Amino acid sequence: MPESMTGALDGIRVLDATQMLAGPMAGMRFGDLGADVIKIEPPTTGEFNRTHGYAGAEIDGWKTTFLGVNRNKRSLAIDLKHPEGKGAFLKLVKTADVFIQNFRPGVTERLGIGYDTLHELNPRLVYTSISGYGSTGPGAARPGQDLVMQGYSGSMWFVGSKNDPPTPGGIPSIDVMTGYQAVIGALAALHSRDKTGHGQHVEVDMLSVVMDAQVQELVTYLNTDIVPPQRGTESSAHAWIGAPYGVYKTKDSWLTLAMCPVNVLGQALGTDELQRFIRLEDAQKHADEIYAIIRPMFAARTTSDWMSHFDTFNIWSGPVHDYPALEKDAQVVARGMITEMNHPTLGVLRTVAPPIRLSETPTSIRSAPPALGSDSREILAGVGFDNEAISRLAELGVIRDAKSEK
Repeated sequence: MPESMTGALDGIRVLDATQMLAGPMAGMRFGDLGADVIKIEPPTTGEFNRTHGYAGAEIDGWKTTFLGVNRNKRSLAIDLKHPEGKGAFLKLVKTADVFIQNFRPGVTERLGIGYDTLHELNPRLVYTSISGYGSTGPGAARPGQDLVMQGYSGSMWFVGSKNDPPTPGGIPSIDVMTGYQAVIGALAALHSRDKTGHGQHVEVDMLSVVMDAQVQELVTYLNTDIVPPQRGTESSAHAWIGAPYGVYKTKDSWLTLAMCPVNVLGQALGTDELQRFIRLEDAQKHADEIYAIIRPMFAARTTSDWMSHFDTFNIWSGPVHDYPALEKDAQVVARGMITEMNHPTLGVLRTVAPPIRLSETPTSIRSAPPALGSDSREILAGVGFDNEAISRLAELGVIRDAKSEK
């Protein structure tokens, strides 16, 4: 995509004072949609992902985890604990439309950048807070993290068999969903501001998000006599979804099977043993028996053969990719789901394309993740600081001016 392309949120300025995943993901999505996103970071080490990453993986000193969720941003490396640093930041707040923060509850107030303070300074500001458990309640101050939330929410008991321990998911989906929900809330508040002229406080917490993601399961539990999920003897992909829902070993790899009538699956597998399971409730009541019958049968064919065969019966199935297979998948290639961005020092970086597609104002990758403090001088100059004042802040260590360090 052209780096000069204008997005739907062109003209919106977002201050992203977040770290790790949920918050940076929210800031990145705003950037993908065309907003001017300014990443607020400590001037010494920067945010967490600049120094911590998966398996220690990095490219020429850049952590891949940071590169993953910080494109389309500019970096202002500034010390918010220093009076002059906070003063400069507050001047920038006056020009902003959205502020995103994921400090633990109480930290922003101690820094003097809480909602009441910033709202008084800029009544049009949409102040967006991301937390683990919300801003009130006995657990508000506890740390919130994806794995912790998976266990907290009850979701680990839906996967596997009764002989398995609580089973977590393999991707940090709660972090990512929380980032998305924060963007949805902030966009709604921006729309409201167009009518009222006033911003507001948007709060999103990870526990609420993962509970919302389980709304079907929780409504079932809260309004019936059905107790929390009891996993069967045979492993399944969801304790409340009957057989054949799950993952199967094939001749050459693995196959996923979604919900389908068990008797129809019997026809596809060429066995009469499944014809007695006609009712929907049979798939749940006799799940262990059904799994025990069908699992050995999948070893007879390859995954691709099974997929083609099941397509003729309108049975939903799919492969279990590893990353190399995902990269080469025909649908991934055809839709351009993996793309490239140009980094000023690292060269061409491959990444995942923005998942939102708009016909008139497309999402785009206009800039790679910024070096720490790479835009400090430009950003502060844009709100009235002259070169002398900016150089003084850099000499005091209040900001990091990476461009002047070169």
